[in-house]
Amino acid sequence: MPTLVSPSLLAADFTRLGDEISMINSSSADMLHMDIMDGVFVPNISFGFPVLEAVAGICQKPLDVHFMTIHPDEYIERTAQLGAMMMNVHYEACVHLHRTIQSIHKAGMKAGVTLNPSSPVCLLEDIIGEVDMVLLMSVNPGFGGQKFIEGTIAKVRRLRQLIDNSGSHALIEVDGGVQEETAPRLVAAGVDVLVSGSYVFKASDPVATIASLKAL
Repeated sequence: MPTLVSPSLLAADFTRLGDEISMINSSSADMLHMDIMDGVFVPNISFGFPVLEAVAGICQKPLDVHFMTIHPDEYIERTAQLGAMMMNVHYEACVHLHRTIQSIHKAGMKAGVTLNPSSPVCLLEDIIGEVDMVLLMSVNPGFGGQKFIEGTIAKVRRLRQLIDNSGSHALIEVDGGVQEETAPRLVAAGVDVLVSGSYVFKASDPVATIASLKAL
Protein backbone atom coordinates (compact mmCIF):
# COMPACT_ATOMS: atom_id res chain seq x y z
CA MET A 1 0.00 0.00 0.00
CA PRO A 2 1.42 3.43 -0.91
CA THR A 3 2.12 5.89 1.88
CA LEU A 4 -0.75 8.28 2.54
CA VAL A 5 -0.13 11.91 3.52
CA SER A 6 -2.39 14.08 5.66
CA PRO A 7 -0.96 17.63 6.00
CA SER A 8 -1.88 19.23 9.32
CA LEU A 9 -3.78 22.48 8.96
CA LEU A 10 -2.57 23.59 12.40
CA ALA A 11 0.72 24.67 10.78
CA ALA A 12 -0.91 26.66 7.96
CA ASP A 13 -0.71 30.42 7.60
CA PHE A 14 -4.17 31.45 8.81
CA THR A 15 -3.84 34.88 7.20
CA ARG A 16 -3.77 33.01 3.86
CA LEU A 17 -6.09 30.11 4.63
CA GLY A 18 -7.78 30.08 1.23
CA ASP A 19 -4.42 29.95 -0.53
CA GLU A 20 -3.22 27.18 1.76
CA ILE A 21 -6.29 25.07 0.98
CA SER A 22 -5.80 25.72 -2.74
CA MET A 23 -2.26 24.39 -2.37
CA ILE A 24 -3.56 21.24 -0.68
CA ASN A 25 -6.16 20.80 -3.43
CA SER A 26 -3.47 20.97 -6.11
CA SER A 27 -1.11 18.63 -4.26
CA SER A 28 -0.96 14.84 -4.06
CA ALA A 29 -2.10 14.88 -0.41
CA ASP A 30 -4.62 12.16 0.37
CA MET A 31 -6.53 14.05 3.06
CA LEU A 32 -6.36 17.13 5.28
CA HIS A 33 -5.69 16.70 9.00
CA MET A 34 -7.57 19.11 11.27
CA ASP A 35 -6.82 19.30 15.00
CA ILE A 36 -9.69 20.47 17.21
CA MET A 37 -8.41 21.56 20.65
CA ASP A 38 -10.53 22.77 23.55
CA GLY A 39 -7.98 24.13 26.04
CA VAL A 40 -9.14 21.49 28.54
CA PHE A 41 -8.03 18.09 27.25
CA VAL A 42 -4.90 19.79 25.88
CA PRO A 43 -3.38 23.10 27.01
CA ASN A 44 -4.20 24.96 23.81
CA ILE A 45 -7.16 26.08 21.69
CA SER A 46 -7.01 25.71 17.92
CA PHE A 47 -10.13 26.28 15.83
CA GLY A 48 -13.77 25.29 16.00
CA PHE A 49 -16.69 24.64 13.71
CA PRO A 50 -16.78 28.03 11.94
CA VAL A 51 -13.28 27.35 10.57
CA LEU A 52 -14.12 23.69 9.96
CA GLU A 53 -17.15 24.68 7.93
CA ALA A 54 -15.20 27.25 5.91
CA VAL A 55 -12.47 24.73 5.10
CA ALA A 56 -14.97 21.98 4.27
CA GLY A 57 -16.58 24.32 1.75
CA ILE A 58 -13.41 24.72 -0.33
CA CYS A 59 -11.25 21.68 0.42
CA GLN A 60 -11.38 18.97 -2.24
CA LYS A 61 -9.56 16.42 -0.08
CA PRO A 62 -11.23 14.18 2.51
CA LEU A 63 -11.22 15.68 6.00
CA ASP A 64 -9.30 13.79 8.68
CA VAL A 65 -10.65 15.46 11.85
CA HIS A 66 -8.78 14.85 15.12
CA PHE A 67 -10.59 15.84 18.32
CA MET A 68 -8.26 16.70 21.20
CA THR A 69 -11.24 17.47 23.42
CA ILE A 70 -13.21 16.16 26.33
CA HIS A 71 -16.65 14.76 25.46
CA PRO A 72 -15.97 14.24 21.72
CA ASP A 73 -19.30 12.40 21.44
CA GLU A 74 -21.05 15.76 21.57
CA TYR A 75 -19.56 16.70 18.19
CA ILE A 76 -20.23 13.54 16.17
CA GLU A 77 -23.36 14.66 14.33
CA ARG A 78 -22.04 18.12 13.55
CA THR A 79 -18.76 16.69 12.25
CA ALA A 80 -20.67 14.28 10.02
CA GLN A 81 -22.74 17.16 8.64
CA LEU A 82 -19.50 18.74 7.41
CA GLY A 83 -18.92 15.69 5.26
CA ALA A 84 -15.83 14.61 7.25
CA MET A 85 -14.35 11.30 6.15
CA MET A 86 -12.66 10.42 9.46
CA MET A 87 -13.41 11.39 13.05
CA ASN A 88 -10.53 10.59 15.37
CA VAL A 89 -11.08 10.60 19.15
CA HIS A 90 -8.66 10.07 22.01
CA TYR A 91 -8.77 6.83 23.96
CA GLU A 92 -8.04 8.92 27.04
CA ALA A 93 -11.12 11.12 26.51
CA CYS A 94 -13.72 8.40 25.93
CA VAL A 95 -15.25 6.63 28.92
CA HIS A 96 -17.30 4.36 26.64
CA LEU A 97 -15.04 4.05 23.62
CA HIS A 98 -16.94 1.21 21.93
CA ARG A 99 -20.15 3.24 22.04
CA THR A 100 -18.35 6.28 20.63
CA ILE A 101 -16.95 4.26 17.72
CA GLN A 102 -20.41 2.84 16.99
CA SER A 103 -21.87 6.35 16.98
CA ILE A 104 -19.22 7.63 14.57
CA HIS A 105 -19.92 4.76 12.19
CA LYS A 106 -23.66 5.26 12.50
CA ALA A 107 -23.17 8.91 11.51
CA GLY A 108 -21.52 7.76 8.27
CA MET A 109 -17.88 8.44 9.07
CA LYS A 110 -14.83 6.26 9.56
CA ALA A 111 -13.73 5.98 13.19
CA GLY A 112 -10.22 6.61 14.43
CA VAL A 113 -8.76 6.24 17.92
CA THR A 114 -5.78 8.25 19.11
CA LEU A 115 -3.24 7.23 21.75
CA ASN A 116 -1.16 9.76 23.68
CA PRO A 117 2.58 9.02 23.97
CA SER A 118 2.13 7.50 27.45
CA SER A 119 -0.77 5.23 26.47
CA PRO A 120 0.31 1.69 25.48
CA VAL A 121 -0.89 -0.10 22.37
CA CYS A 122 -2.31 -2.97 24.45
CA LEU A 123 -5.21 -0.69 25.48
CA LEU A 124 -6.66 -1.28 22.01
CA GLU A 125 -6.66 -5.08 22.06
CA ASP A 126 -10.43 -5.38 22.60
CA ILE A 127 -11.41 -2.65 20.15
CA ILE A 128 -8.90 -2.93 17.28
CA GLY A 129 -11.32 -4.84 15.07
CA GLU A 130 -13.85 -1.99 15.24
CA VAL A 131 -11.65 0.95 14.26
CA ASP A 132 -10.63 2.20 10.83
CA MET A 133 -7.50 4.04 11.96
CA VAL A 134 -5.23 4.32 14.98
CA LEU A 135 -3.38 7.61 15.41
CA LEU A 136 -0.23 7.46 17.50
CA MET A 137 0.89 10.80 18.87
CA SER A 138 4.66 11.09 18.49
CA VAL A 139 4.66 14.33 20.48
CA ASN A 140 2.56 15.41 23.44
CA PRO A 141 -0.68 16.75 21.96
CA GLY A 142 -1.54 20.42 22.03
CA PHE A 143 1.19 22.26 20.14
CA GLY A 144 2.86 21.99 16.75
CA GLY A 145 6.59 21.98 16.12
CA GLN A 146 7.61 19.63 18.97
CA LYS A 147 10.50 17.18 18.91
CA PHE A 148 9.71 13.63 17.79
CA ILE A 149 9.51 11.05 20.60
CA GLU A 150 11.89 8.25 19.58
CA GLY A 151 9.94 5.51 21.35
CA THR A 152 7.19 5.95 18.75
CA ILE A 153 9.08 3.73 16.29
CA ALA A 154 8.89 0.70 18.57
CA LYS A 155 5.28 1.58 19.40
CA VAL A 156 4.40 1.52 15.69
CA ARG A 157 5.91 -1.96 15.40
CA ARG A 158 3.83 -3.20 18.36
CA LEU A 159 0.68 -1.72 16.85
CA ARG A 160 1.44 -3.26 13.45
CA GLN A 161 1.80 -6.66 15.11
CA LEU A 162 -1.50 -6.22 16.96
CA ILE A 163 -3.32 -5.23 13.76
CA ASP A 164 -1.85 -8.05 11.71
CA ASN A 165 -2.44 -10.70 14.37
CA SER A 166 -6.04 -9.64 14.94
CA GLY A 167 -7.02 -9.45 11.28
CA SER A 168 -7.97 -5.79 11.69
CA HIS A 169 -7.89 -3.51 8.66
CA ALA A 170 -7.08 -0.39 10.70
CA LEU A 171 -4.58 2.05 9.23
CA ILE A 172 -1.73 3.35 11.36
CA GLU A 173 -1.34 7.13 11.40
CA VAL A 174 1.40 9.10 13.19
CA ASP A 175 1.32 12.80 14.09
CA GLY A 176 4.16 14.88 15.48
CA GLY A 177 7.67 15.65 14.29
CA VAL A 178 7.16 13.97 10.92
CA GLN A 179 9.87 15.23 8.56
CA GLU A 180 12.60 14.03 6.19
CA GLU A 181 14.53 12.11 8.87
CA THR A 182 11.68 10.51 10.82
CA ALA A 183 9.21 9.78 8.01
CA PRO A 184 11.20 6.98 6.30
CA ARG A 185 11.73 5.21 9.63
CA LEU A 186 8.04 5.44 10.46
CA VAL A 187 7.05 3.97 7.10
CA ALA A 188 9.61 1.18 7.51
CA ALA A 189 8.10 0.37 10.92
CA GLY A 190 4.61 0.02 9.44
CA VAL A 191 2.95 3.44 9.29
CA ASP A 192 0.28 3.92 6.61
CA VAL A 193 -0.56 7.62 7.04
CA LEU A 194 1.91 10.44 7.77
CA VAL A 195 0.55 13.61 9.37
CA SER A 196 2.93 16.50 8.79
CA GLY A 197 2.42 20.12 9.71
CA SER A 198 5.40 22.47 9.89
CA TYR A 199 7.50 20.31 7.55
CA VAL A 200 4.88 20.74 4.82
CA PHE A 201 3.45 24.20 5.35
CA LYS A 202 6.77 25.92 6.16
CA ALA A 203 8.55 24.33 3.19
CA SER A 204 9.68 26.45 0.26
CA ASP A 205 7.74 24.07 -2.01
CA PRO A 206 4.94 22.39 0.00
CA VAL A 207 3.56 20.51 -3.02
CA ALA A 208 6.97 18.91 -3.67
CA THR A 209 7.37 18.14 0.03
CA ILE A 210 4.04 16.32 0.09
CA ALA A 211 5.08 14.36 -3.02
CA SER A 212 8.37 13.38 -1.34
CA LEU A 213 6.49 11.95 1.66
CA LYS A 214 4.14 10.00 -0.58
CA ALA A 215 7.12 8.49 -2.41
CA LEU A 216 8.40 6.76 0.76
